[in-house]
Amino acid sequence: MAIKSFDTSKTDLNGKSILITGGTGSFGKMLLKAILRDHNPRRVIIFARGEYNHFLLQNSLPEEHVKKVRFFIGDVRDMDRLVMAMRGVDVVVHAAAQKQVPLAEYNPFECIRTNVIGAENVVQASIRAGVKQVIALSTDKAVNPINLYGASKLASDKIFVAANSLAAATGTRFAVVRYGNVLGSRGSVIPFFRDLLKKGATELPITDLRMTRFWITLEEAVNFTLSCMPIIQGGEIFVPKIPSMRLPDLVEALSPGMAIKNVGIRPGEKLHEIMITEHNASHTVDMDDRYVIEPEWHFWDRTNLVEKGYKTTPEGFEYSSDKNDDWLTVDELRDILATIPEGGE
Repeated sequence: MAIKSFDTSKTDLNGKSILITGGTGSFGKMLLKAILRDHNPRRVIIFARGEYNHFLLQNSLPEEHVKKVRFFIGDVRDMDRLVMAMRGVDVVVHAAAQKQVPLAEYNPFECIRTNVIGAENVVQASIRAGVKQVIALSTDKAVNPINLYGASKLASDKIFVAANSLAAATGTRFAVVRYGNVLGSRGSVIPFFRDLLKKGATELPITDLRMTRFWITLEEAVNFTLSCMPIIQGGEIFVPKIPSMRLPDLVEALSPGMAIKNVGIRPGEKLHEIMITEHNASHTVDMDDRYVIEPEWHFWDRTNLVEKGYKTTPEGFEYSSDKNDDWLTVDELRDILATIPEGGE
């Protein structure tokens, strides 16, 4: 399988208090599982606004794990609630977001309130609470955005990078992880296609046969995030080296020989995604299994990276899904799909 396994052996969350915003979502649940399996945290706080999703998650945990988990109903739009939830917290993983592109286009103010104002609230609450480390999830759609969701996540990325200047005296450090589409997450194309197949579809809709995407499994997205924690200085955007995939290959992996209906690109959609632009190349470091986009701030010190032999990416470098050196084949996709629950994760 072309998707790499990211080393989390240097990540130590033993005895720490961790808060996950959007903790009842696909990523949050997988992260909680990984933390409880591989670490002995003091507690993990699940911060999310959906009461029923809290209930479902709580009842899915083994009894010995429930004692370690706190279920905190709240919204990242509510600063006071965030400050209260972050008391005594060491690490925050910010996964809460509104991420459905068409819905964001139709409900722009709601998207901004969650993805931009919510990001600012997380920054301010983390500084007030004295949190040591904050890592925020981003997306390839934040790079050269053409839709509101991408633009809101670009703004969020800028907020978290700049927050290191605001928090210099407190010691709180902020960083961002940016990756592509997550195979099998709720609301993604795989559960959508599977649902159509269950209903007897004789063809599957593809917006453009040329379309490519970066792909990562949910487990590896979690492992990548965890693996970044020990090397955070503050202000980095971490980008994993992950494979690309052609959308027609996904259809072939799901249902061999299935007809494809070309429905045209939807508003706010790109043919290909980019995770690192040519502009960023001059301050991006290649760390073998990932790239690190350095902040354009004076406080960044990459001496330790240079001493370890890591180099800046060459002039003109661009990390895009259509120019990737690593591609998932139909057989590899089929093997991955076999591990993903029918309803998504």
